Amino acid sequence: GHGDLYAALAGSGKLEALLKDGFKFMFVSNSDNLGATLDLKILTHFATTDAPFMMECCERTENDKKGGHLAVRKSDEQLILRESAMCADEDESDFQDITKHRFFNTNNLWIRLDKLKEIVDKNGGFIPLPMIKNSKTVDPKDDTSEKVIQLETAMGSAIECFEGATALVVPRTRFAPVKKCNDLLLLRSDAYVITDEYTAVLNPKCNGVAPIISLDSKKYKLVDALEQSTKNGVPSLVQCKRLTVKGLVSMSKQNTFIGEVSLINTSDAPMVVPKGELIDIILDISVEEWCSIL
Repeated sequence: GHGDLYAALAGSGKLEALLKDGFKFMFVSNSDNLGATLDLKILTHFATTDAPFMMECCERTENDKKGGHLAVRKSDEQLILRESAMCADEDESDFQDITKHRFFNTNNLWIRLDKLKEIVDKNGGFIPLPMIKNSKTVDPKDDTSEKVIQLETAMGSAIECFEGATALVVPRTRFAPVKKCNDLLLLRSDAYVITDEYTAVLNPKCNGVAPIISLDSKKYKLVDALEQSTKNGVPSLVQCKRLTVKGLVSMSKQNTFIGEVSLINTSDAPMVVPKGELIDIILDISVEEWCSIL
């Protein structure tokens, strides 16, 4: 996991070299977050607070309910990060309650390098991050392949190791990740636009709320399936509130989804979505006469 970042910095000598060269602050983010740019206003804020560690957070929406959220440990009021894999089964409903746990970790992190070195030295060359246990399969493309347990750590979990760590609520423009096909479809659509600074931001026509995309997790686990589904272009989602897809479908740039749209295909073959606007509809395209099999 990316929690190895801290041990890698210390073990490679890079942390020592950065400090020797006069560097004081480090900004780190996920490479798949297209909204994570080096913002000088945020850097200035971090520098003036004198905090050792700062995490950028966004308000949770239904799209984020399974992601890690920020919490306060009751015993010492320390900020901590809870990941879904760290959550007990009986607590899952509370974990996903976005009214109870309102903020999630963007993994945009600001760190004082001198404070990082103090913690690394104190703990013998590493940071004591909580271990995360994830259930995986040997072949990620094959759910029936051998099941394994993957042990990892998360770099955001370091927030609990820095006394005085803080968090900053930032706009969604700072968080545009591409982790699943849901995210990729959304970012490729007209629901996002590219600014003059070449950053991907939510289209103003969405009024600050991104469409909720729910593609069939078994059919669209890997990007190849999405590429096949949108080989004729990406549909318009700027007026869409929620898009749900069950089964294999073939969309195109001639599709416009408005409001809440559900597409269902119970057959094994991909089915073509009818051209034009689909408005607040649940459509079983596997049984409609006008659909053709690819």
